[in-house]
Amino acid sequence: MNALLLRLLKRHISPAQLLGFVLANLIGLGILLLGLQFYRDALTALSAKDSLMRADYLIISKQVSSGLFGSRDNSFSAEEIADLEQQPFVAALGRFTPSKFQVSAGLGLGSALGGGLSTYMFLEAVPDRFLDLKPSDWHWEEGQQEVPLIIPRSYLGLYNSAFAQSQGLPLLSEATIGAIPLGLELRGGLEEQHYRGRIVGFSNRLNTLLVPEHFIQQMNRRLAPELPASPTRLILELHNPSDPAIALYLREHSYESEGERLASSQSMYFLRLLSGVVLGVGLLISALSAYLLLLSIYLLLQKNSRQLENLLLLGYSQRQLVLPYVLLTLVLNLLALLAALGLVLWVRGYYLEAASRLVPEDLGASLLPTLLLGLGLLVGTTLVNAVAIGRKVRSLRAFARR
Repeated sequence: MNALLLRLLKRHISPAQLLGFVLANLIGLGILLLGLQFYRDALTALSAKDSLMRADYLIISKQVSSGLFGSRDNSFSAEEIADLEQQPFVAALGRFTPSKFQVSAGLGLGSALGGGLSTYMFLEAVPDRFLDLKPSDWHWEEGQQEVPLIIPRSYLGLYNSAFAQSQGLPLLSEATIGAIPLGLELRGGLEEQHYRGRIVGFSNRLNTLLVPEHFIQQMNRRLAPELPASPTRLILELHNPSDPAIALYLREHSYESEGERLASSQSMYFLRLLSGVVLGVGLLISALSAYLLLLSIYLLLQKNSRQLENLLLLGYSQRQLVLPYVLLTLVLNLLALLAALGLVLWVRGYYLEAASRLVPEDLGASLLPTLLLGLGLLVGTTLVNAVAIGRKVRSLRAFARR
């Protein structure tokens, strides 16, 4: 680059203006890049937490109306189930098949209820693929008197920690309760059936009393053939439990989920909303800082307009005159970008260290998208400034006389 052009460029440069641009651009880029990186790191953290908590399954039901006794039918129709199966966040859907007959259970060694200790209960079934365990004896065939049951592990914990302690009853282990015989009495219409029940497993996922699906279907046909066995609960296998579309869909259709399974989805929705606001603010500040730089360059060109016209008359090309100003914008943008990336790395290291105390996994997402965004903004801003500076130089009177 010609030394005469450099001296001309330095003549009217205001260091305070350039410093102001660098600081403004640093703030805008810092907010923008940090917002993007924080969102990606938070997404990684939520995904790791979901995987740990087995939150890739969701159990839903319909909300009960607010009338005095609510609605008498809260089952899912075939159209509602088909619509759910078409949703992009659903990998698979299973129906809870409820028992439509009366069930009584009691302690006993025979098929009938024994010892006078009995209670009414309910039974349900789901397809085997949605079970979190499948014991080797999890099957039932026509004519078989023993029915395997899976109960929630929380039931046993509640008995041992609350009920048994307060009533002076013995504590039960999983092996012990699996050896206790149960008498099941099924009534429907004018018919009554007696079976032996045996607990063969404990579920962490399903909060219900489960029997094989074939058993429920046979008993419903035999004891309550006139009642439709429409499902009142569904279990969904999800592609991504953090997808905010899940919470929005359930809210729009007045469905509710069991437990805290939607917590990550709702958190991700608000995280995306907040990240969008932060990214928008950062982009706005970056755009304003770029406009500030362009105004500063325009002012510099205006102050040097007579000298630039003389250089044009001396034979300098437009490219030679534009290049120093474009390089100035490139250097300033590069300084702001490097400072913003340093700020992102510093803040990221701080919050990742704090997060590692809560989630003992590697939560850091790749920095490549953040770096590519910064480079894209650098190239885009420099090109826009180059075009604007070129147009300003072409507007000089020396060009107009040619």
